[in-house]
Amino acid sequence: MGVTPAIELRNVSVTFGPETLLRDVSVSIASGEAFVLIGPSGQGKSTLLKVMGGLIAPSSGEVLIEGRELKSLRGAEREKLAKKMGMLFQKNALFDSLTCGENVAFPLQEVAHASEKEIEDAIVYYLEAVGIPHARHLFPDEISGGMQKRLGIARALTLKPQIIFYDDPTAGLDPITSRKIIHLIKDLQKKMSTTLVAVTNDMPRAYQTGDRIGMVVDRELLICGTPDETLKHKDPRVAQFIRGNLEGPLTVNP
Repeated sequence: MGVTPAIELRNVSVTFGPETLLRDVSVSIASGEAFVLIGPSGQGKSTLLKVMGGLIAPSSGEVLIEGRELKSLRGAEREKLAKKMGMLFQKNALFDSLTCGENVAFPLQEVAHASEKEIEDAIVYYLEAVGIPHARHLFPDEISGGMQKRLGIARALTLKPQIIFYDDPTAGLDPITSRKIIHLIKDLQKKMSTTLVAVTNDMPRAYQTGDRIGMVVDRELLICGTPDETLKHKDPRVAQFIRGNLEGPLTVNP
């Protein structure tokens, strides 16, 4: 009997009214794997990420987390499974009215109902883990974009999720900061033995992050393989996209 995947999608489609956002997507992501989604804008990468995370229900098909079908779970069972997953949104979704320390504490207070000591220990540990312990009493608008990203990562990890989703974790960051953020994400993944799924169109960061890469194109998911296999992929859509060529089968919108 095989090992149960951390995430498995079986023939998943998502439609909103007459529009099809995703069509017949199937993929299996192993426990501890780092899987990266790339692809042209507006093709459904973030939608697919949210389907995997249980934030969007598929119109058809099945989403299984650790072998359990999401739509079959209710109440406490659904909540228990949801706690195994964390998500860093593209805009970080930080609370501007809370300090950095209070942002880290928030999920522990509202979801885990942790004790004051547990919360204090978590604030110290996670701010240190992402390299911003000095920012504890600062507000998000008082720190840089890279530090805000680090804070978002810290808060996403406080509930110790076994699966974590990153929606464009280096968006708006300079190349050096982007590289540092991905190094941090990968380091924390190894230390915490988590499964990672990330959306990015920054190809150097995609290669740095992913054990495997998948491309969302024409509303479908094309599994490209390892970074090396992706670089050598024969599909002209993949070749055009990863090289940023204007000429090719993909439509380029100015």
